[in-house]
Amino acid sequence: MAAVDLRPIPVTRDPGRRLAQLIGGLALYGVSMAMQIRSGLGLNPWDVLHEGIAVQTPLTFGTITAITGIVVLLLWIPLRQRPGIGTVANVAVIAVVVDLALAAFPAPDALPARIALLVGGVALNGLATAAYVGARLGPGPRDGLMTGFAARTGRSVRLVRTVIEVVVLSTGWLLGGTVGVGTVLYAVAIGPLTQAFLPLVAVRERS
Repeated sequence: MAAVDLRPIPVTRDPGRRLAQLIGGLALYGVSMAMQIRSGLGLNPWDVLHEGIAVQTPLTFGTITAITGIVVLLLWIPLRQRPGIGTVANVAVIAVVVDLALAAFPAPDALPARIALLVGGVALNGLATAAYVGARLGPGPRDGLMTGFAARTGRSVRLVRTVIEVVVLSTGWLLGGTVGVGTVLYAVAIGPLTQAFLPLVAVRERS
């Protein structure tokens, strides 16, 4: 499959469609997070890392999440990544939507319902990630790390995303973070899912 160009382009290029795709993708991402949380079958790799650091330090989970985001943004510098509208919107929109979705989704007791939430959440997360990254208005901190490495190494988004998720997961687990079947599913599936959806939603620069 041919590589998809994910470098940000000016917001003046098709602003209506791209802003709608950005906000829609981020909203879906927040919903997908809530689905995975409510399944109770395992945290995603980044949250395993956050929890692992929390076990080893007196810092709160929220503080650790913020510090991790700052550290990841610093890694953008050697990768020559630049923040954009999408970088700021990533933090604001997801934070609001995930809380609303958690309030709307009760935690099911039946295992089949929990499995359905997990699988649906992971699949939706792949589509949501492709949608907001593909809007090319600037990725979120962690996705900027993914696209930066992909651009600098020439490797596929699928490979780069999977490697990052596995490294983060392993580190979090070694620090004491909680790992479940949902964690493994997310780490293995999110790269291929994002790669599969990207050609369908990525905004292409006109010739």
